[in-house]
Amino acid sequence: MTLITSAIGQGLLWALLGLGLYLSFRILNITDMTVEGTFPLGAAVAVTLIVHGVNPLLASLAATGAGMLAGLVTGLLTTKGKIPSLLAGILTMTAAYSINLRIMGKSNTSLLGQTTLFSNGFLKSLPQYFDSVVLGFTVIVIVTVLVIFFLNTDYGQAFIATGDNPTMARSMGIRTDRMTIVGLMISNGMVGLGGALIAQSNGYADINMGIGTIVIALASIIIGEVAFGELTLGQRLVAVTLGSILYRLILLAVLQLGFSANDLNLLSAIVLALCMMIPQIDRILNIKKPILKGVATHD
Repeated sequence: MTLITSAIGQGLLWALLGLGLYLSFRILNITDMTVEGTFPLGAAVAVTLIVHGVNPLLASLAATGAGMLAGLVTGLLTTKGKIPSLLAGILTMTAAYSINLRIMGKSNTSLLGQTTLFSNGFLKSLPQYFDSVVLGFTVIVIVTVLVIFFLNTDYGQAFIATGDNPTMARSMGIRTDRMTIVGLMISNGMVGLGGALIAQSNGYADINMGIGTIVIALASIIIGEVAFGELTLGQRLVAVTLGSILYRLILLAVLQLGFSANDLNLLSAIVLALCMMIPQIDRILNIKKPILKGVATHD
């Protein structure tokens, strides 16, 4: 039971990455590789500030701001520099590696003996791993409500229109470049916050902790879409969180079969690939069923 609780808690914390990437990947229709640099950037900023005596809540907000700055850089490279979004994200991600080293001064920093968000008296009084469930649920509810509220404003609708059809959006007077920049800033701000929370949960920040994060975020999105089908926009955001939890439970089940924790990235890629192929497999099966039925009737 403790392993399941841990998986749910981790799923809630990692869901921030899924929600952040959903804004860029699904709504803006941009493949943003920045997240692999933004995630450790948020962790590095939060952990470094906490080690230097800053309140963990303020440190987490600073990590969100750092993530937004990374998104700003990618947005400017994409819109003003006319660099393809995929390459712009890779450039920002690469630059973030050196920045993270400068922030921490070394490849990893421990939070041993430091006060974090998980040091709260109420959270510490909970059974093992329930602290991440409660904190993760609280944060994800607040973030999801804020995102839904934003997307239902006129500005949010213009943001959605930019992703749907940039040409039509421009013809309606929407400044699509600005929308792209703002969207990438919000997206990476959420990823930076996710990095800060997960670093505090794990008790350290590491320069390489961003490797494979985009696969994890995509898995949350794809699993949520495959598992729950056609939904409204608000429901899809909730589905991303549930997809993140399901993803963690799937990994837990696979690890229980005897696989090594060193295989997590490989397992993540396999799970994501299988989930992405499910609609195609279903389409093929639906095509073959009537054909086979027709053959049987003819015989």
